[in-house]
Amino acid sequence: MDPSALTDQLNLMLQPWKNAVADPSAAQSQVLQACLQAYAQTENGARFNCPPGSSLNDFRRQFPVRTYAEMKPLIQAVMEGNERVLLHEPILGWAITRGTTEDEPKFIPMTPDDLRLRSGAARAVMHFIQQQNRFDILRGVNLNLNFPSTVGSLRVGDRDIEYGYSSGIYTRYVAEQTPIQSAPTQAQIDAIGGGTTRADWDARFKLALETCRERNVTLVGGVAPTALRFGRYLKRAHNVYPKQLWKPALMTLGSVPGINTRHAPTLQAMYGDVEVREIYGTTEGIFGQQLDEKRAWTPNYDMFFFEVRTHRDIKLLHEMKPGEIGSLIVSTPVLPRYEIGDRILCVNPPYFRCIGRERWWTTLHYVWHELRSLNLGRL
Repeated sequence: MDPSALTDQLNLMLQPWKNAVADPSAAQSQVLQACLQAYAQTENGARFNCPPGSSLNDFRRQFPVRTYAEMKPLIQAVMEGNERVLLHEPILGWAITRGTTEDEPKFIPMTPDDLRLRSGAARAVMHFIQQQNRFDILRGVNLNLNFPSTVGSLRVGDRDIEYGYSSGIYTRYVAEQTPIQSAPTQAQIDAIGGGTTRADWDARFKLALETCRERNVTLVGGVAPTALRFGRYLKRAHNVYPKQLWKPALMTLGSVPGINTRHAPTLQAMYGDVEVREIYGTTEGIFGQQLDEKRAWTPNYDMFFFEVRTHRDIKLLHEMKPGEIGSLIVSTPVLPRYEIGDRILCVNPPYFRCIGRERWWTTLHYVWHELRSLNLGRL
């Protein structure tokens, strides 16, 4: 590897994010106009008559805030072959997840623009390498503990379009766009299938162990509960913990609240003296990742448009004050003003945490766990 070339590549990937964090207002204005350009090419966007060049007030006045349940008829129309109702580009695939409203999986269509933005998942790793000057990390492999990126297919018009879990899709795409080498590959994980039984997970974990046992694992990436489950699997099946097999420098994990605080001690007990960095990603996109050692994530202001519904009003995410909590509203190339159902805490801009789903007990639950771990209000 040529360190100079890698440095240039890292700067190219990370500078837009750094510029956006330094001036979120300017970045969000640019993203809003890009979104309006995309929406104007769809039937849904044309219905609300908010062309490029419109102001934020126009956008808010014309486009309603909608939940997944309210967007579902449009998504169903895409499934039936009317892609233009919601998409300005051809559909490439579907991202799915479990555990959403009424335990129904969400199906979110992905387009080329949308998939490109999902490369934000790599920023947590790349910024750590740049920040710590740890180019040696790229000489090892990323222990891939993600869900399958391909589970099945849906008929859309006259085509069969694949669907899979968003974490696997992110990893597959990031592997194509960055120097990160993941093992097992996403294709190997996909070949096992999309089952979620203990036997299915044991098969994936066996594959991970066999693929990486003799390799230099410098990174661990995936879903935090799966990383914990893999550690327990190794102890149960082989009477070892991951730290007895590998010496990873960094874990980049997503999917649940409290990765930096509640789960980090257990992860480090299993994986050793490793830095834990959080990614805030959902089925709909990668919305932020940890910027530095402070235990909160920083938004991708240059990729998505962020609003938040507080108890008083709807404001831009970067306008939140420390300690303020609200429900996140995102605008992506596919979804305009989509209320995602996550409660967001502004710790101290540009540092935020997702503290859980939109439930009446979420804030109390978060405060209780923070008090128990002596973390309350501490970055």
